[in-house]
Amino acid sequence: MSLRTRVVALALMAGAAVSSAQVVGPFPARDLQAGGDPPVLEDFSGEPLPPAVLEVGPTNPLLGRGFGITQVNVNANGLNILNDAANEPSIAIDPTAPNRMVIGWRQFDNIASSFRQAGNAWSNDGGRTWHNRTVHTPGVFRSDPVLEADAEGMIYYSSLKDNFLVDTFISGDGGQSWTSPIAAYGGDKQWIVIDRTGGPGHGFFYQSWSTAAGCCGSRIFTRSTDGGHTYMNPITLPNSPVWGTMAVGSNGTLYLVGYNFNDGSVYVLRSTNAQNAGQTPTFQSAQVSFGGAAFNIGGNCDPNPAGLWGQLWIAVDNSGGPDDGNVYVIASVDPVGTDGLDVRCAISTNGGQSFTTSTRVNDDPASAGSYQWFGTASISPDGRLDVVWNDSRETGVCNRSRLYTSSSYDGGLTWAPNQAMSPEFNSYLGWPQQDKLGDYYHMRSDLLGADLAWAATFNNEQDVYFLRIGPSDCNGNGIDDAADISGGASGDCNANGIPDECDIAAGVLLDANNNGIPDDCETCYADCNGDGSVNTVDVLCFLNLWNAGDPGADCNADGSISTLDVLCYLNLWNAGC
Repeated sequence: MSLRTRVVALALMAGAAVSSAQVVGPFPARDLQAGGDPPVLEDFSGEPLPPAVLEVGPTNPLLGRGFGITQVNVNANGLNILNDAANEPSIAIDPTAPNRMVIGWRQFDNIASSFRQAGNAWSNDGGRTWHNRTVHTPGVFRSDPVLEADAEGMIYYSSLKDNFLVDTFISGDGGQSWTSPIAAYGGDKQWIVIDRTGGPGHGFFYQSWSTAAGCCGSRIFTRSTDGGHTYMNPITLPNSPVWGTMAVGSNGTLYLVGYNFNDGSVYVLRSTNAQNAGQTPTFQSAQVSFGGAAFNIGGNCDPNPAGLWGQLWIAVDNSGGPDDGNVYVIASVDPVGTDGLDVRCAISTNGGQSFTTSTRVNDDPASAGSYQWFGTASISPDGRLDVVWNDSRETGVCNRSRLYTSSSYDGGLTWAPNQAMSPEFNSYLGWPQQDKLGDYYHMRSDLLGADLAWAATFNNEQDVYFLRIGPSDCNGNGIDDAADISGGASGDCNANGIPDECDIAAGVLLDANNNGIPDDCETCYADCNGDGSVNTVDVLCFLNLWNAGDPGADCNADGSISTLDVLCYLNLWNAGC
Protein backbone atom coordinates (compact mmCIF):
# COMPACT_ATOMS: atom_id res chain seq x y z
CA MET A 1 0.00 0.00 0.00
CA SER A 2 1.42 3.42 -0.95
CA LEU A 3 2.19 6.13 1.55
CA ARG A 4 -0.51 8.28 -0.03
CA THR A 5 -3.22 5.81 0.92
CA ARG A 6 -1.94 4.09 4.01
CA VAL A 7 -3.92 4.09 7.20
CA VAL A 8 -3.35 7.15 9.37
CA ALA A 9 -2.20 5.79 12.70
CA LEU A 10 -0.09 6.69 15.68
CA ALA A 11 2.02 4.32 17.71
CA LEU A 12 0.48 5.13 21.06
CA MET A 13 1.59 4.02 24.46
CA ALA A 14 -1.06 2.34 26.56
CA GLY A 15 -3.10 4.82 28.58
CA ALA A 16 -3.43 4.68 32.33
CA ALA A 17 -6.38 2.94 33.88
CA VAL A 18 -9.51 5.07 33.84
CA SER A 19 -11.95 5.63 36.62
CA SER A 20 -15.56 6.66 36.90
CA ALA A 21 -16.96 9.67 38.71
CA GLN A 22 -20.34 10.79 39.87
CA VAL A 23 -22.08 13.25 37.57
CA VAL A 24 -23.80 16.32 38.88
CA GLY A 25 -27.00 18.07 37.94
CA PRO A 26 -29.36 19.56 37.14
CA PHE A 27 -27.90 21.17 34.03
CA PRO A 28 -28.69 24.67 32.77
CA ALA A 29 -30.17 25.24 29.34
CA ARG A 30 -27.70 25.80 26.52
CA ASP A 31 -26.83 29.46 26.48
CA LEU A 32 -26.44 31.99 23.73
CA GLN A 33 -23.33 34.14 23.81
CA ALA A 34 -24.33 36.37 26.72
CA GLY A 35 -22.17 39.41 27.27
CA GLY A 36 -20.89 38.11 30.56
CA ASP A 37 -19.30 39.89 33.44
CA PRO A 38 -16.69 42.62 32.97
CA PRO A 39 -13.06 41.49 33.10
CA VAL A 40 -11.85 40.36 36.50
CA LEU A 41 -8.37 41.80 36.92
CA GLU A 42 -7.53 40.59 40.41
CA ASP A 43 -6.38 37.07 41.18
CA PHE A 44 -9.00 34.36 41.32
CA SER A 45 -10.48 34.53 44.82
CA GLY A 46 -13.01 31.71 44.69
CA GLU A 47 -12.44 28.07 45.46
CA PRO A 48 -8.86 27.23 44.43
CA LEU A 49 -8.23 24.81 41.64
CA PRO A 50 -6.29 21.63 42.37
CA PRO A 51 -2.55 22.01 41.77
CA ALA A 52 -1.63 21.95 38.10
CA VAL A 53 -0.48 18.53 36.95
CA LEU A 54 1.49 19.82 33.99
CA GLU A 55 3.88 22.70 33.51
CA VAL A 56 6.18 21.62 30.72
CA GLY A 57 7.88 23.29 27.81
CA PRO A 58 5.93 23.48 24.57
CA THR A 59 7.91 20.78 22.77
CA ASN A 60 7.37 18.01 25.33
CA PRO A 61 4.75 15.31 24.77
CA LEU A 62 1.85 15.64 27.15
CA LEU A 63 2.55 13.90 30.46
CA GLY A 64 5.52 12.15 28.85
CA ARG A 65 3.27 9.22 27.97
CA GLY A 66 3.77 9.09 24.24
CA PHE A 67 0.98 11.44 23.21
CA GLY A 68 2.45 14.18 21.01
CA ILE A 69 0.13 16.86 22.37
CA THR A 70 1.30 20.48 22.64
CA GLN A 71 -0.43 23.13 24.70
CA VAL A 72 -1.17 26.31 22.75
CA ASN A 73 -2.36 28.83 25.36
CA VAL A 74 0.96 29.12 27.18
CA ASN A 75 3.00 31.98 28.61
CA ALA A 76 6.20 33.43 27.14
CA ASN A 77 8.20 30.54 28.61
CA GLY A 78 5.90 27.95 27.07
CA LEU A 79 4.29 27.07 30.42
CA ASN A 80 0.69 26.65 31.46
CA ILE A 81 -1.10 29.74 32.84
CA LEU A 82 -2.99 28.91 36.03
CA ASN A 83 -6.62 29.89 36.72
CA ASP A 84 -7.43 30.92 33.16
CA ALA A 85 -9.56 29.03 30.65
CA ALA A 86 -9.32 28.55 26.91
CA ASN A 87 -11.77 26.65 24.73
CA GLU A 88 -13.58 26.54 21.38
CA PRO A 89 -10.42 26.50 19.23
CA SER A 90 -10.19 26.95 15.48
CA ILE A 91 -7.13 26.38 13.29
CA ALA A 92 -5.95 27.81 9.96
CA ILE A 93 -2.95 26.53 7.98
CA ASP A 94 -1.13 28.48 5.27
CA PRO A 95 -1.34 26.27 2.14
CA THR A 96 1.78 27.93 0.70
CA ALA A 97 3.77 27.05 3.84
CA PRO A 98 1.92 24.36 5.85
CA ASN A 99 4.23 24.71 8.85
CA ARG A 100 2.70 28.17 9.38
CA MET A 101 -0.39 27.71 11.54
CA VAL A 102 -2.66 29.94 13.60
CA ILE A 103 -5.07 28.84 16.34
CA GLY A 104 -7.73 31.10 17.84
CA TRP A 105 -9.82 30.41 20.94
CA ARG A 106 -12.12 31.90 23.55
CA GLN A 107 -9.76 33.29 26.21
CA PHE A 108 -11.03 33.64 29.80
CA ASP A 109 -8.26 35.35 31.78
CA ASN A 110 -9.95 34.38 35.02
CA ILE A 111 -12.44 31.57 35.52
CA ALA A 112 -14.26 33.62 38.16
CA SER A 113 -15.73 35.59 35.25
CA SER A 114 -17.56 34.67 32.06
CA PHE A 115 -15.85 37.54 30.22
CA ARG A 116 -13.84 36.24 27.28
CA GLN A 117 -11.65 37.64 24.54
CA ALA A 118 -10.16 36.57 21.20
CA GLY A 119 -7.10 34.50 22.05
CA ASN A 120 -4.67 33.60 19.28
CA ALA A 121 -1.25 32.03 18.79
CA TRP A 122 0.96 31.24 15.81
CA SER A 123 3.46 28.53 14.93
CA ASN A 124 5.99 28.35 12.09
CA ASP A 125 7.35 24.90 12.91
CA GLY A 126 4.30 22.75 12.25
CA GLY A 127 2.79 23.12 15.72
CA ARG A 128 5.86 22.04 17.68
CA THR A 129 5.97 25.39 19.45
CA TRP A 130 3.38 28.16 19.80
CA HIS A 131 3.76 31.90 20.25
CA ASN A 132 0.84 33.27 22.26
CA ARG A 133 -0.07 36.77 21.06
CA THR A 134 -2.00 39.48 22.85
CA VAL A 135 -5.74 38.99 22.38
CA HIS A 136 -7.41 40.90 19.57
CA THR A 137 -8.72 44.29 20.80
CA PRO A 138 -7.90 43.74 24.50
CA GLY A 139 -10.79 44.46 26.87
CA VAL A 140 -13.44 43.79 24.20
CA PHE A 141 -15.77 40.82 24.72
CA ARG A 142 -15.27 38.33 21.89
CA SER A 143 -16.40 34.76 21.28
CA ASP A 144 -16.90 32.06 18.62
CA PRO A 145 -13.50 32.24 16.88
CA VAL A 146 -13.38 30.76 13.37
CA LEU A 147 -10.18 30.76 11.32
CA GLU A 148 -9.57 30.11 7.63
CA ALA A 149 -6.78 30.60 5.06
CA ASP A 150 -7.06 31.54 1.41
CA ALA A 151 -5.01 29.93 -1.36
CA GLU A 152 -2.39 32.67 -1.20
CA GLY A 153 -1.73 32.18 2.51
CA MET A 154 -3.70 35.07 4.02
CA ILE A 155 -5.21 34.06 7.38
CA TYR A 156 -8.70 35.23 8.40
CA TYR A 157 -10.03 35.33 11.98
CA SER A 158 -13.80 35.70 12.39
CA SER A 159 -14.83 36.94 15.84
CA LEU A 160 -18.25 37.46 17.47
CA LYS A 161 -18.81 40.47 19.77
CA ASP A 162 -21.33 40.78 22.62
CA ASN A 163 -23.68 42.79 20.37
CA PHE A 164 -23.90 39.68 18.15
CA LEU A 165 -22.06 41.33 15.29
CA VAL A 166 -18.94 39.80 13.74
CA ASP A 167 -15.55 41.29 12.92
CA THR A 168 -12.91 39.85 10.60
CA PHE A 169 -9.17 40.20 11.25
CA ILE A 170 -6.67 39.43 8.47
CA SER A 171 -3.00 38.43 8.73
CA GLY A 172 -0.47 38.28 5.91
CA ASP A 173 2.40 36.92 8.00
CA GLY A 174 1.06 33.73 9.51
CA GLY A 175 -0.64 35.32 12.51
CA GLN A 176 2.24 37.46 13.74
CA SER A 177 0.35 40.69 12.98
CA TRP A 178 -3.25 41.51 12.07
CA THR A 179 -5.37 44.22 10.51
CA SER A 180 -7.81 46.27 12.52
CA PRO A 181 -11.26 44.63 12.83
CA ILE A 182 -13.44 44.70 9.70
CA ALA A 183 -17.21 44.68 10.22
CA ALA A 184 -18.80 41.57 8.69
CA TYR A 185 -22.51 41.53 9.73
CA GLY A 186 -22.94 38.09 11.34
CA GLY A 187 -24.40 36.59 14.48
CA ASP A 188 -24.12 33.82 17.06
CA LYS A 189 -22.29 30.64 16.06
CA GLN A 190 -21.02 32.02 12.76
CA TRP A 191 -18.88 29.91 10.42
CA ILE A 192 -16.72 30.86 7.43
CA VAL A 193 -15.16 29.18 4.41
CA ILE A 194 -13.04 30.52 1.53
CA ASP A 195 -13.10 29.26 -2.07
CA ARG A 196 -9.63 27.96 -3.02
CA THR A 197 -10.65 26.23 -6.27
CA GLY A 198 -9.07 28.59 -8.80
CA GLY A 199 -12.48 28.95 -10.46
CA PRO A 200 -14.80 31.96 -10.87
CA GLY A 201 -15.32 32.22 -7.09
CA HIS A 202 -11.67 31.87 -6.15
CA GLY A 203 -11.01 33.87 -3.01
CA PHE A 204 -14.71 34.41 -2.21
CA PHE A 205 -15.38 34.49 1.53
CA TYR A 206 -18.66 32.93 2.73
CA GLN A 207 -20.19 33.37 6.19
CA SER A 208 -23.36 32.04 7.84
CA TRP A 209 -24.68 32.21 11.41
CA SER A 210 -27.59 31.36 13.72
CA THR A 211 -31.06 32.89 13.62
CA ALA A 212 -31.06 32.97 17.43
CA ALA A 213 -29.13 36.24 17.63
CA GLY A 214 -27.44 38.39 15.03
CA CYS A 215 -27.47 41.44 12.88
CA CYS A 216 -30.36 40.74 10.60
CA GLY A 217 -33.11 38.45 11.91
CA SER A 218 -33.69 35.57 9.51
CA ARG A 219 -31.06 36.85 7.06
CA ILE A 220 -28.11 34.67 8.08
CA PHE A 221 -25.77 34.44 5.08
CA THR A 222 -23.33 36.87 3.50
CA ARG A 223 -20.46 36.78 1.01
CA SER A 224 -17.34 38.84 0.37
CA THR A 225 -15.87 38.96 -3.12
CA ASP A 226 -12.92 41.21 -2.19
CA GLY A 227 -11.01 39.14 0.34
CA GLY A 228 -13.07 39.88 3.44
CA HIS A 229 -12.98 43.68 3.21
CA THR A 230 -16.64 44.29 2.29
CA TYR A 231 -19.72 42.06 2.52
CA MET A 232 -22.96 41.52 0.65
CA ASN A 233 -26.19 42.53 2.37
CA PRO A 234 -27.22 39.30 4.18
CA ILE A 235 -29.89 37.02 2.74
CA THR A 236 -32.19 34.30 4.12
CA LEU A 237 -31.47 30.59 3.68
CA PRO A 238 -33.97 27.76 3.04
CA ASN A 239 -34.83 25.97 6.32
CA SER A 240 -32.62 28.40 8.30
CA PRO A 241 -29.85 25.89 9.15
CA VAL A 242 -27.72 26.72 12.22
CA TRP A 243 -24.82 25.30 14.26
CA GLY A 244 -23.06 23.86 11.22
CA THR A 245 -20.13 24.38 8.89
CA MET A 246 -19.48 24.94 5.17
CA ALA A 247 -17.35 23.47 2.39
CA VAL A 248 -16.59 24.27 -1.26
CA GLY A 249 -16.49 21.61 -3.98
CA SER A 250 -13.84 21.56 -6.71
CA ASN A 251 -16.38 23.02 -9.16
CA GLY A 252 -17.05 25.96 -6.84
CA THR A 253 -20.36 24.67 -5.44
CA LEU A 254 -20.90 25.92 -1.89
CA TYR A 255 -22.26 23.46 0.68
CA LEU A 256 -23.72 24.38 4.07
CA VAL A 257 -25.09 22.09 6.80
CA GLY A 258 -27.19 23.02 9.81
CA TYR A 259 -29.95 22.22 12.24
CA ASN A 260 -33.44 23.70 11.92
CA PHE A 261 -34.88 25.02 15.19
CA ASN A 262 -38.48 24.51 14.09
CA ASP A 263 -38.59 20.87 13.00
CA GLY A 264 -35.42 19.51 14.61
CA SER A 265 -34.08 18.24 11.29
CA VAL A 266 -30.64 18.52 9.70
CA TYR A 267 -30.43 20.13 6.27
CA VAL A 268 -27.68 20.43 3.68
CA LEU A 269 -27.86 23.45 1.38
CA ARG A 270 -25.94 23.80 -1.87
CA SER A 271 -25.42 26.76 -4.16
CA THR A 272 -23.92 26.56 -7.62
CA ASN A 273 -24.11 30.31 -8.26
CA ALA A 274 -22.58 31.66 -5.04
CA GLN A 275 -19.34 31.74 -7.04
CA ASN A 276 -20.88 34.24 -9.47
CA ALA A 277 -20.15 37.75 -8.19
CA GLY A 278 -22.93 39.20 -10.35
CA GLN A 279 -25.70 37.05 -8.83
CA THR A 280 -27.34 36.81 -5.42
CA PRO A 281 -26.66 33.24 -4.23
CA THR A 282 -29.55 30.80 -4.39
CA PHE A 283 -29.68 27.50 -2.53
CA GLN A 284 -31.27 24.08 -2.88
CA SER A 285 -31.99 22.04 0.25
CA ALA A 286 -31.83 18.34 1.18
CA GLN A 287 -32.76 16.74 4.50
CA VAL A 288 -30.35 14.40 6.31
CA SER A 289 -31.44 11.68 8.75
CA PHE A 290 -29.08 10.30 11.38
CA GLY A 291 -31.48 7.88 13.05
CA GLY A 292 -31.45 9.88 16.26
CA ALA A 293 -31.52 13.36 17.75
CA ALA A 294 -28.62 15.62 16.87
CA PHE A 295 -29.06 18.25 19.57
CA ASN A 296 -31.48 17.20 22.35
CA ILE A 297 -29.90 14.89 24.89
CA GLY A 298 -31.97 12.89 27.36
CA GLY A 299 -31.10 11.06 30.52
CA ASN A 300 -29.20 12.39 33.51
CA CYS A 301 -25.76 13.00 32.02
CA ASP A 302 -24.43 15.46 29.49
CA PRO A 303 -20.68 15.81 28.79
CA ASN A 304 -21.11 19.47 27.82
CA PRO A 305 -24.19 20.71 29.68
CA ALA A 306 -24.47 24.33 28.51
CA GLY A 307 -22.97 23.71 25.07
CA LEU A 308 -23.43 21.62 21.97
CA TRP A 309 -22.39 17.99 21.63
CA GLY A 310 -20.43 19.38 18.72
CA GLN A 311 -21.19 21.17 15.49
CA LEU A 312 -22.44 19.55 12.31
CA TRP A 313 -19.49 19.05 9.97
CA ILE A 314 -19.62 18.89 6.19
CA ALA A 315 -16.82 17.79 3.86
CA VAL A 316 -16.54 17.38 0.08
CA ASP A 317 -14.25 14.96 -1.75
CA ASN A 318 -12.24 17.04 -4.24
CA SER A 319 -9.63 14.34 -4.88
CA GLY A 320 -10.49 13.40 -8.46
CA GLY A 321 -10.54 9.78 -7.25
CA PRO A 322 -13.31 7.18 -7.18
CA ASP A 323 -15.35 9.11 -4.58
CA ASP A 324 -14.81 12.54 -6.10
CA GLY A 325 -17.80 14.80 -5.48
CA ASN A 326 -19.11 12.84 -2.49
CA VAL A 327 -20.51 15.03 0.28
CA TYR A 328 -20.25 13.89 3.91
CA VAL A 329 -21.99 15.13 7.06
CA ILE A 330 -20.65 14.14 10.49
CA ALA A 331 -22.57 14.58 13.74
CA SER A 332 -22.64 13.38 17.33
CA VAL A 333 -26.10 11.83 17.64
CA ASP A 334 -28.28 10.45 20.44
CA PRO A 335 -29.40 7.14 18.91
CA VAL A 336 -32.66 5.36 19.58
CA GLY A 337 -32.29 3.20 22.70
CA THR A 338 -30.14 3.53 25.79
CA ASP A 339 -26.78 4.20 24.10
CA GLY A 340 -25.39 7.59 25.13
CA LEU A 341 -24.10 9.24 21.95
CA ASP A 342 -22.62 8.02 18.67
CA VAL A 343 -20.67 9.73 15.91
CA ARG A 344 -22.37 9.08 12.59
CA CYS A 345 -21.60 9.90 8.95
CA ALA A 346 -24.23 10.57 6.28
CA ILE A 347 -23.13 10.27 2.63
CA SER A 348 -24.28 11.85 -0.61
CA THR A 349 -23.05 10.44 -3.91
CA ASN A 350 -25.01 12.89 -6.05
CA GLY A 351 -23.55 16.21 -5.03
CA GLY A 352 -25.69 16.82 -1.96
CA GLN A 353 -29.08 16.24 -3.59
CA SER A 354 -29.87 13.31 -1.26
CA PHE A 355 -28.14 11.37 1.53
CA THR A 356 -27.85 7.71 2.40
CA THR A 357 -28.56 6.11 5.76
CA SER A 358 -25.71 7.15 8.03
CA THR A 359 -22.87 4.89 9.13
CA ARG A 360 -21.61 4.57 12.72
CA VAL A 361 -18.01 5.77 13.12
CA ASN A 362 -17.31 4.61 16.69
CA ASP A 363 -16.85 0.84 17.05
CA ASP A 364 -17.62 0.32 20.75
CA PRO A 365 -20.57 -1.80 21.93
CA ALA A 366 -23.73 0.23 22.57
CA SER A 367 -23.78 1.32 26.21
CA ALA A 368 -25.73 3.79 28.32
CA GLY A 369 -22.47 5.24 29.62
CA SER A 370 -20.74 5.54 26.25
CA TYR A 371 -20.78 9.07 24.88
CA GLN A 372 -19.04 10.01 21.63
CA TRP A 373 -19.24 13.82 21.56
CA PHE A 374 -17.63 16.73 19.73
CA GLY A 375 -17.45 14.65 16.55
CA THR A 376 -15.20 16.65 14.19
CA ALA A 377 -14.37 15.83 10.56
CA SER A 378 -12.02 16.86 7.77
CA ILE A 379 -11.03 15.37 4.44
CA SER A 380 -7.60 14.92 2.85
CA PRO A 381 -6.62 15.94 -0.70
CA ASP A 382 -6.75 12.28 -1.76
CA GLY A 383 -10.21 11.64 -0.30
CA ARG A 384 -9.47 10.07 3.09
CA LEU A 385 -12.15 11.11 5.58
CA ASP A 386 -10.85 11.70 9.12
CA VAL A 387 -12.95 12.02 12.28
CA VAL A 388 -12.05 12.72 15.92
CA TRP A 389 -14.27 12.87 19.00
CA ASN A 390 -14.30 12.69 22.80
CA ASP A 391 -15.22 9.20 24.04
CA SER A 392 -16.31 7.91 27.46
CA ARG A 393 -16.47 4.20 26.49
CA GLU A 394 -13.74 3.27 28.98
CA THR A 395 -15.19 5.09 32.01
CA GLY A 396 -18.92 4.68 31.47
CA VAL A 397 -19.39 8.26 32.68
CA CYS A 398 -20.24 11.01 30.20
CA ASN A 399 -17.79 13.64 31.47
CA ARG A 400 -14.68 11.42 31.68
CA SER A 401 -13.41 10.98 28.14
CA ARG A 402 -10.40 10.36 25.94
CA LEU A 403 -9.85 11.72 22.45
CA TYR A 404 -10.42 9.07 19.77
CA THR A 405 -9.98 8.98 15.99
CA SER A 406 -10.87 6.91 12.95
CA SER A 407 -10.63 7.27 9.18
CA SER A 408 -12.54 5.99 6.15
CA TYR A 409 -10.79 5.08 2.90
CA ASP A 410 -13.87 4.01 0.94
CA GLY A 411 -16.12 7.04 0.93
CA GLY A 412 -17.49 6.67 4.45
CA LEU A 413 -18.81 3.14 3.99
CA THR A 414 -16.45 1.54 6.51
CA TRP A 415 -14.21 2.88 9.25
CA ALA A 416 -10.76 1.92 10.52
CA PRO A 417 -10.49 0.56 14.08
CA ASN A 418 -10.89 3.39 16.56
CA GLN A 419 -7.74 4.61 18.31
CA ALA A 420 -7.36 6.51 21.58
CA MET A 421 -5.24 9.64 21.14
CA SER A 422 -5.00 11.11 24.63
CA PRO A 423 -5.12 10.41 28.34
CA GLU A 424 -8.48 10.65 30.10
CA PHE A 425 -9.79 14.08 31.11
CA ASN A 426 -12.82 15.41 32.99
CA SER A 427 -14.88 17.84 30.90
CA TYR A 428 -16.49 19.32 34.05
CA LEU A 429 -13.24 20.86 35.34
CA GLY A 430 -12.45 24.55 35.08
CA TRP A 431 -15.79 25.85 33.87
CA PRO A 432 -15.36 29.65 33.52
CA GLN A 433 -18.85 30.57 34.82
CA GLN A 434 -20.20 28.67 31.82
CA ASP A 435 -20.88 24.95 32.06
CA LYS A 436 -19.22 23.80 28.87
CA LEU A 437 -15.95 23.10 27.09
CA GLY A 438 -17.01 25.39 24.27
CA ASP A 439 -18.96 24.02 21.31
CA TYR A 440 -16.42 22.61 18.86
CA TYR A 441 -12.95 21.40 17.92
CA HIS A 442 -11.36 22.00 14.50
CA MET A 443 -9.23 19.75 12.27
CA ARG A 444 -7.42 20.04 8.90
CA SER A 445 -6.34 16.91 6.98
CA ASP A 446 -3.46 16.40 4.55
CA LEU A 447 -2.05 13.43 2.66
CA LEU A 448 -0.52 11.69 5.68
CA GLY A 449 -2.62 12.83 8.61
CA ALA A 450 -4.30 15.78 10.24
CA ASP A 451 -3.68 18.83 12.44
CA LEU A 452 -6.14 19.20 15.31
CA ALA A 453 -6.97 22.16 17.56
CA TRP A 454 -8.90 20.97 20.60
CA ALA A 455 -9.58 21.64 24.28
CA ALA A 456 -9.17 19.45 27.36
CA THR A 457 -8.57 19.70 31.12
CA PHE A 458 -5.23 17.96 31.69
CA ASN A 459 -4.16 20.86 33.94
CA ASN A 460 -7.39 20.62 35.97
CA GLU A 461 -8.60 23.59 33.92
CA GLN A 462 -9.68 24.21 30.34
CA ASP A 463 -6.79 24.64 27.91
CA VAL A 464 -6.29 24.55 24.15
CA TYR A 465 -4.02 21.92 22.61
CA PHE A 466 -2.55 21.04 19.24
CA LEU A 467 -2.19 17.43 18.10
CA ARG A 468 -0.52 16.15 14.97
CA ILE A 469 -2.21 12.91 13.92
CA GLY A 470 0.07 10.81 11.71
CA PRO A 471 3.50 11.58 10.22
CA SER A 472 4.34 15.18 9.33
CA ASP A 473 4.33 16.11 5.64
CA CYS A 474 5.10 19.82 5.50
CA ASN A 475 6.06 19.77 1.80
CA GLY A 476 2.88 17.96 0.76
CA ASN A 477 4.60 15.21 -1.22
CA GLY A 478 2.87 12.35 0.59
CA ILE A 479 6.14 11.18 2.21
CA ASP A 480 6.99 11.38 5.89
CA ASP A 481 9.27 14.40 6.46
CA ALA A 482 11.66 12.20 8.44
CA ALA A 483 11.97 9.87 5.43
CA ASP A 484 12.59 12.85 3.12
CA ILE A 485 15.48 13.92 5.34
CA SER A 486 16.97 10.49 6.00
CA GLY A 487 16.74 9.58 2.33
CA GLY A 488 18.45 12.76 1.18
CA ALA A 489 15.46 14.15 -0.71
CA SER A 490 15.37 17.09 1.70
CA GLY A 491 18.10 18.84 3.63
CA ASP A 492 17.93 19.65 7.32
CA CYS A 493 20.47 22.41 7.73
CA ASN A 494 19.58 23.30 11.32
CA ALA A 495 19.02 19.67 12.41
CA ASN A 496 15.52 20.39 13.74
CA GLY A 497 13.87 17.45 11.98
CA ILE A 498 12.07 19.71 9.50
CA PRO A 499 12.94 19.74 5.77
CA ASP A 500 14.79 22.91 4.83
CA GLU A 501 12.28 23.80 2.13
CA CYS A 502 9.54 23.92 4.80
CA ASP A 503 11.63 26.09 7.12
CA ILE A 504 12.36 28.43 4.21
CA ALA A 505 8.69 28.66 3.23
CA ALA A 506 7.66 29.34 6.84
CA GLY A 507 10.33 32.01 7.32
CA VAL A 508 12.35 30.06 9.88
CA LEU A 509 15.39 29.99 7.57
CA LEU A 510 16.38 32.60 4.99
CA ASP A 511 17.21 31.90 1.35
CA ALA A 512 18.11 35.28 -0.13
CA ASN A 513 19.20 33.95 -3.52
CA ASN A 514 16.20 31.60 -3.84
CA ASN A 515 18.29 28.55 -4.64
CA GLY A 516 16.57 26.29 -2.11
CA ILE A 517 19.58 26.20 0.24
CA PRO A 518 19.30 28.12 3.52
CA ASP A 519 21.71 31.04 3.66
CA ASP A 520 23.11 29.86 6.99
CA CYS A 521 24.07 26.54 5.44
CA GLU A 522 25.40 27.74 2.11
CA THR A 523 29.12 27.77 1.44
CA CYS A 524 30.67 31.14 0.74
CA TYR A 525 29.37 32.30 -2.64
CA ALA A 526 32.67 34.06 -3.45
CA ASP A 527 34.44 30.68 -3.27
CA CYS A 528 33.47 29.91 -6.85
CA ASN A 529 35.66 26.82 -7.26
CA GLY A 530 34.76 25.47 -3.82
CA ASP A 531 38.31 24.93 -2.61
CA GLY A 532 37.61 26.52 0.78
CA SER A 533 39.49 29.78 0.15
CA VAL A 534 38.69 33.04 -1.62
CA ASN A 535 41.39 34.17 -4.05
CA THR A 536 41.92 35.45 -7.61
CA VAL A 537 41.27 31.98 -9.03
CA ASP A 538 37.66 32.41 -7.89
CA VAL A 539 37.32 35.61 -9.96
CA LEU A 540 38.43 33.72 -13.08
CA CYS A 541 36.01 30.91 -12.16
CA PHE A 542 33.11 33.35 -11.87
CA LEU A 543 33.98 35.16 -15.15
CA ASN A 544 33.97 31.83 -16.95
CA LEU A 545 30.48 31.12 -15.59
CA TRP A 546 29.36 34.63 -16.52
CA ASN A 547 30.70 34.42 -20.08
CA ALA A 548 28.97 31.08 -20.51
CA GLY A 549 25.67 32.51 -19.23
CA ASP A 550 25.60 29.86 -16.51
CA PRO A 551 22.67 30.38 -14.05
CA GLY A 552 25.23 30.06 -11.27
CA ALA A 553 26.53 33.49 -12.28
CA ASP A 554 23.24 35.20 -11.37
CA CYS A 555 24.79 36.71 -8.25
CA ASN A 556 21.97 39.16 -7.52
CA ALA A 557 19.27 36.52 -8.18
CA ASP A 558 17.26 38.73 -10.53
CA GLY A 559 16.79 35.96 -13.10
CA SER A 560 19.19 37.34 -15.69
CA ILE A 561 22.96 37.35 -16.31
CA SER A 562 24.27 40.92 -16.68
CA THR A 563 27.16 43.20 -15.70
CA LEU A 564 25.32 43.81 -12.44
CA ASP A 565 26.18 40.24 -11.48
CA VAL A 566 29.90 40.97 -11.98
CA LEU A 567 29.63 43.95 -9.63
CA CYS A 568 27.68 41.82 -7.18
CA TYR A 569 30.32 39.10 -7.26
CA LEU A 570 33.24 41.51 -6.89
CA ASN A 571 31.58 43.03 -3.82
CA LEU A 572 31.25 39.58 -2.30
CA TRP A 573 34.82 38.71 -3.26
CA ASN A 574 36.19 41.88 -1.71
CA ALA A 575 34.25 41.11 1.46
CA GLY A 576 35.71 37.61 1.49
CA CYS A 577 32.33 35.90 1.01
